[in-house]
Amino acid sequence: MLPLPAFAFVDLETTGTHAGADRITEIGIVRVDDVDGVVRVREWQSLVDPGVPIPPAIQVLTGITDAMVARAPSFPAVARDVLDLLRDCVFVAHNARFDYGFLKHAFARLDVAYSARVLCTVRLSRRLFPDADGGHGLDAVIARHALAVSERHRALGDARAIWSFVDGLYRSEPAERVHAAVRGILKVPSLPPQLPADAIDALPEAPGVYLFYGDNPLPLYIGKSVNLRERVGAHFSSDWRSETDLRLSQEIRRIEHERTAGELGALLREAVLVKALMPAHNRALRRKEDAGIATLVDGLPAFMPADTIDARDLDAAYGPFASRASFRTTLRALAREHRLCERRLRLERGAGACFARQLHRCNGVCVGEEPAHTHDQRLIAALAPLAIPRWPLDGPACVRECASDAERVDVHVFRDWHWIGTARDEGELQELATATSRASFDLDVTRLLIRRYRAGTLTLLPLVR
Repeated sequence: MLPLPAFAFVDLETTGTHAGADRITEIGIVRVDDVDGVVRVREWQSLVDPGVPIPPAIQVLTGITDAMVARAPSFPAVARDVLDLLRDCVFVAHNARFDYGFLKHAFARLDVAYSARVLCTVRLSRRLFPDADGGHGLDAVIARHALAVSERHRALGDARAIWSFVDGLYRSEPAERVHAAVRGILKVPSLPPQLPADAIDALPEAPGVYLFYGDNPLPLYIGKSVNLRERVGAHFSSDWRSETDLRLSQEIRRIEHERTAGELGALLREAVLVKALMPAHNRALRRKEDAGIATLVDGLPAFMPADTIDARDLDAAYGPFASRASFRTTLRALAREHRLCERRLRLERGAGACFARQLHRCNGVCVGEEPAHTHDQRLIAALAPLAIPRWPLDGPACVRECASDAERVDVHVFRDWHWIGTARDEGELQELATATSRASFDLDVTRLLIRRYRAGTLTLLPLVR
């Protein structure tokens, strides 16, 4: 009957919805094995002591109270039984990402790696009955198929309901139709049930940026990839581990994307969109208002915040730095490595011997035993690896990116390690070439360009007006 030899129908009750922070309170499993056409069903359930109080609202919903789990085994005590029941079978659950995610996190806390092929019965219902009224939640499925339920919102009762739903499909629908639906779901990423089934198929296998949206007009998350379809699918892989991916799966309602000709365009576009739209789940590329560079003032490095930087200030500067604190941390590291004086570098207040000098780790400019100009020359030599390269051209430059299918060409225009813009046609390129305004300093763009330039992977061509 079953398209594969073993399935485990699983339901969990938990203290909340976040797999990383909340805990399991009950596990119900219906293991179904098809051996030479003979179906064998085994049931298992257990309350689980979560080790934390169960919120009152959850107690009302599930009927599981703190008193009920007080004497129940902890998850580590039942982990082996659970793992044995789930071994070598397809993991089946209603809104499977929730239950699968909780179990993966629970096993991970025990340093146990668990992964399985995942079948979501929400998606199975949607695939087989796309025009069904009332949605595809478990209550709607139970009512639509007249399923017998022993205890709703209890783990074993809901696991039985899921098994009853699948078992009933094989009695009411052609077996091959159900087989095809199950196999189709197991071959594709485990999409959140609120996304359309073709959400991944609509994405190109090409470079670009993607935007995840929830109920609000601003995006939840922005990412980039050289293969949009593959990267977005990875967010919803049945083997995901990220708490961020779990939260996104609960909140996402639609996916949008923008194609670029290549990887550089995707990186640039991502950096700009994240700073402009400030998605809730992006961290690394959020607007860095504390970023800046260092310049020499009276022979000593001084921090220059991003909002005061002109593009021409990058000539003979150092960095860039994510913040003033990052700049000071870098100076301290250089002082320790090169026996520089933190008092001379304005990292330490007071007069007389600096603390490092007292430990014989400073050459003594603070007590007159090293000339200041000698110290400062050593400082400049120590800073040399952090020097921002001189802009290699007299004016703006461009980088041409051509898509692998040759249908799209993007020309990125830069000047003084700043991104001026990207042109798709000759008219746009001439506008960028004659632009009089300069782009504002962007830490991530500047760092990206310098890194590629130093690695020899950034080919800058003169831009002729």
